[in-house]
Amino acid sequence: MPSQRSYAHALDRVIRDVVEPGAAEVDAAGAFPRTQLSALAQAGLLGLTVPADLGGAGGGLREAAAVIRELGAVCGSTAMVMTMHYSATSALVSAGDKQTLTEIAAGRHLSTLAFSESGSRSHFWAPLGTVARQDDGTVRLDAHKSWVTSAGQADSYVWSSRPLAGERPMTLWLVPSGAEGLTVSGVFDGLGLRGNASAPMTASGVRVPRTSMLAADGGGLDLAMAAVLPVFLICSAAMCAGLMSRLASETAAHLQRTRLEHLGQSLAQQGQPRAQLARLRIEADRSWGLIQDALSAIEQDRADAQLLVLEVKAAAGEAAADAADLALRAGGGAAFRKESVVERLFRDSRAARVMAPTTDALYDFIGRALCGLPLLGDPA
Repeated sequence: MPSQRSYAHALDRVIRDVVEPGAAEVDAAGAFPRTQLSALAQAGLLGLTVPADLGGAGGGLREAAAVIRELGAVCGSTAMVMTMHYSATSALVSAGDKQTLTEIAAGRHLSTLAFSESGSRSHFWAPLGTVARQDDGTVRLDAHKSWVTSAGQADSYVWSSRPLAGERPMTLWLVPSGAEGLTVSGVFDGLGLRGNASAPMTASGVRVPRTSMLAADGGGLDLAMAAVLPVFLICSAAMCAGLMSRLASETAAHLQRTRLEHLGQSLAQQGQPRAQLARLRIEADRSWGLIQDALSAIEQDRADAQLLVLEVKAAAGEAAADAADLALRAGGGAAFRKESVVERLFRDSRAARVMAPTTDALYDFIGRALCGLPLLGDPA
């Protein structure tokens, strides 16, 4: 099996040869990054977090975050698709779906999450609009999902529903992309992350075997909170950290090459632009440092692990938006042009605030945790 170091080298090559050269076109056309994902699959990166005995690299969340950080610096859409893939893979690893994981390890399978609904919006833990019913030996799913990354592009969806029976909030299913009655509505045309193919999906009488249930009936929320949410939050934060690092490097290059001819100086010789660059770099390093501490807390089973996991996306998402503002100001009109990398990253930087769980939802979670209250339900 290739070493973790060899996967890092492979990632560098794929980014240099495929992901970065195609990033501007993915954004401009709002095109799903299929070529980029194929290259990542061939390099073994779809299976990075699949256990080694199933053919994967056996990597963990730290390795996944490192991959997403590098992708986030060059193509937010590819980073977002891979974030959702690693999140879905974590559910499959927890549930022990060896068949699908073997396909992922072989680079033949892309998965994603299908949690969000218009009725509960960013409250992903309340799939009230998705009904599951036992019907003639199979399970029938009827649903309207409001936003699914890689909609119509993934090979499977980790799909949330109300339970078949009981009062618990959620059950998870693995729904194959070819299931009859599964449709995608519309095309994503967003401000940023324009190639991530996030679109509404409908399940109209979709039938799956009961064996496609991940964990126990009604146990989906436990699985989502324990396995899926940490991966999504940390990888989302890592994407923001990568974006900020790229903003800092682009701004530094702009300051060095741009001259004030009437003064005979470059912008790098001016105090205010240098201060803006310094703040950019600090935000990038501070966010990545918080992510590293959260990863260490998870690995060491520290008491503050849950709190740090909740903090990272909120902190990095807000820092990315602020950093993009700084980069746009430092770059001036050059950064404002559509062909500018900074302009694209500026738009991508806005996404973390509104992706469920949103920054405001995470603030509430963090406040609850600090007050010793349950994360969900009535705080009273």
